[in-house]
Amino acid sequence: MSIGESVKRVDAYEKVTGRAKYTDDLCPRNALIAKVLHSTIANGWVKKLEIDEALKVKGVVKIVTCFDVPNYPFPTAGHPWSTDPKHQDVADRLLLNQRVRYYGDDIAAVIAEDEVAATKALSLIEVTYEELPPILDPKEVLASDTQPLHTAYPNNILAHTNYEVGNYKEAAKDTDLIWFEDEYATQIVQHCHIEPPVSFAYEENHRITVVSSTQIPHIMRRVISQALGIPFGKIRVIKPYIGGGFGNKQDVLYEPLNAFLCTQVGGKCVKLEISREETFHCTRTRHSISFKVKSGVRKDGRIVCRSMEAISNQGAYASHGHAIVANAVTGFRHIYQAEKAVKADAYTVFTNLPAGGAMRGYGIPQLAFASEAQMDDIAYKLNLDPIEIRKQNMMKLGYKDPFLGITCHSSGLEECIEKGRHYIDWDNKLKAYQNQTGPIRRGVGMAIFSYKTGVYPISLETASCRMILNQDGSIQIQLGATEIGQGADTVFSQMAADTIGLTLDRINIVSQQDTDITPFDTGAYASRQTYVSGMAVKETATLFKEKVIAYASYFLKLPSSNLDIKHNAIVHRTTNEVLIGMDALALEAFYSLDYCQHITAEKTIQCKNNTLSFGACFVEIEVDMPLAKIKVLDIINVHDSGVLINPQLAAAQVHGGMSMGLGYGLSEQLLFDAKGKPLNPNLLDYKLPTSMDTPDLMTDFVETVDPSGPYGNKSLGEPPAIPVAPALRNALLHATGVAVNDIPLNPHILFEKFRAHGLI
Repeated sequence: MSIGESVKRVDAYEKVTGRAKYTDDLCPRNALIAKVLHSTIANGWVKKLEIDEALKVKGVVKIVTCFDVPNYPFPTAGHPWSTDPKHQDVADRLLLNQRVRYYGDDIAAVIAEDEVAATKALSLIEVTYEELPPILDPKEVLASDTQPLHTAYPNNILAHTNYEVGNYKEAAKDTDLIWFEDEYATQIVQHCHIEPPVSFAYEENHRITVVSSTQIPHIMRRVISQALGIPFGKIRVIKPYIGGGFGNKQDVLYEPLNAFLCTQVGGKCVKLEISREETFHCTRTRHSISFKVKSGVRKDGRIVCRSMEAISNQGAYASHGHAIVANAVTGFRHIYQAEKAVKADAYTVFTNLPAGGAMRGYGIPQLAFASEAQMDDIAYKLNLDPIEIRKQNMMKLGYKDPFLGITCHSSGLEECIEKGRHYIDWDNKLKAYQNQTGPIRRGVGMAIFSYKTGVYPISLETASCRMILNQDGSIQIQLGATEIGQGADTVFSQMAADTIGLTLDRINIVSQQDTDITPFDTGAYASRQTYVSGMAVKETATLFKEKVIAYASYFLKLPSSNLDIKHNAIVHRTTNEVLIGMDALALEAFYSLDYCQHITAEKTIQCKNNTLSFGACFVEIEVDMPLAKIKVLDIINVHDSGVLINPQLAAAQVHGGMSMGLGYGLSEQLLFDAKGKPLNPNLLDYKLPTSMDTPDLMTDFVETVDPSGPYGNKSLGEPPAIPVAPALRNALLHATGVAVNDIPLNPHILFEKFRAHGLI
């Protein structure tokens, strides 16, 4: 057995020793260097670009401006594409833009022999703008007429959707209801992956090859095709090891531009690496979303009806667009089940800020902050235990979404809550920390969540896997599913070994994806890979095993029904007698004069199922009110992610997500001035938590067996980032009695809140 064991990562040695090759490591030393010129206004038009002086810089090869690029609007979101137009993303990007929509928009590019020449040339380009007032607040867009950023959306509303389950108007007539109506807001943050977006592109045999740090190589191939107006088959995308993405690299960023630039210099290799500052505001961000939440509740805490209005600040371009806030309001009806009715309205609004895209949790961290904060507000005002009100209202086993059909096939949520409750000593500390006085106080808080596994039925879910027998009895595995640091290659290897009957050392997985060679997969996002791509691994491994046994049946002159594979050998199914080793059988299969067969297996699956994972976060904090500072004393995340394929990797995933959640809740925020210019696009001024800010991160699991998962497993990659921020907020409420309805909970916000409540 390999599944369920904490085996060492298959890429551990390469990464620890530095032998792993990332995109920049592979770039030829003689590659030309490209740099992008970004707009210095947030809204308006480029009227003129003076490039003569820049062209005089020694080493400059070519300058391409927004007036030189093809007029092929293209989408950038790493969504599964479909031939159904309703499942195609908004095509609102050009390679370079005359119409400026945010501070930092791409308006020209320099190609030079080295970085010094490219940077100097950028500084010599003179730009003449026609400037318009920037639109920064979505509420301003909804309240009045504003200048359209995209002609297809004259009111700057990308989308508005709503739903209603039950009859809200009738349910709200109940005179026994106690009403709670609150507003909550989350901020813009950035992914802050270690490796910045980087690619290099060149032409070979009349085809363009792009080597890129991306989560979505097969989707990228399609987008480059659309952006350049050339056939899919003329493009090859290669993804080496990747230094983190967290959803930012689930967008196609600068690769289409880089592909075009290489065609402008005779197909020579062009490298385009985005700086940290550019990464902050010229790639993608997590959407800020404002919420209005209204709940009608009985005095015992039972929610009878609920409503939500959510307004998402999309920024300048559609990217993943309305999918983020739509996912948030879907989560609103999932985690808590109103007795009679629930309804929601969701708006996605264009503004002159960096485009919001995918980021770990895909709208659910924002939703969880609002929903979980109100649950605590209700609990404290009704004098109820925050845990008990959640247990009364939360999703139960067997729940089926009325619109999507997604079903709760397994749930360990109540057990997760109980484990966290016991760890944090909830019952005693909840009482002990009541009615505190003095400048330093303590509190405990908690939050829960649910999260889908993959994107079905909203989008296409498909994956393929290929397995090839080697002459020594080991196997090669190729998947389009991408390893981005989360450990996917390791769990896929464990799945294959377990299904076939081999030890893990006989599994050789190809980590690099190459669209010319690698089977199709839409990529790493939506916590889908162990679930969806795992199905492809299981089916391919089953087919591969059948083919090996069929050959062994011929060679051994025994019925296939009598044979099995265990511990790298063909064995008798009932007696477990070793009949022949896989190595010896493989040699026969390759080189037999009698019957030679090259054994391979490949399967494509289309997943038409989904399931829900769950979890809870519990924290204990200390609040220094004069300093307006929160210190996290203890924290635990407890997750139900079905069967754990690799417990150690699972814990590592949770640690990473908790760290992101701490930053989201306490310190991180991308700030802009009144003209839309970013104020802190660097790792000094953008306050990521460091090791000095991070307590010991505790994790635990409740293992359920999900019948829909290929190995009983379900989503884990994104969920750990979801519940931390609301748990911190609720602990602050418990410690001080102050309900803070927007994040981050940094000293600037807390000082004003404490002063308004007379605490300092």
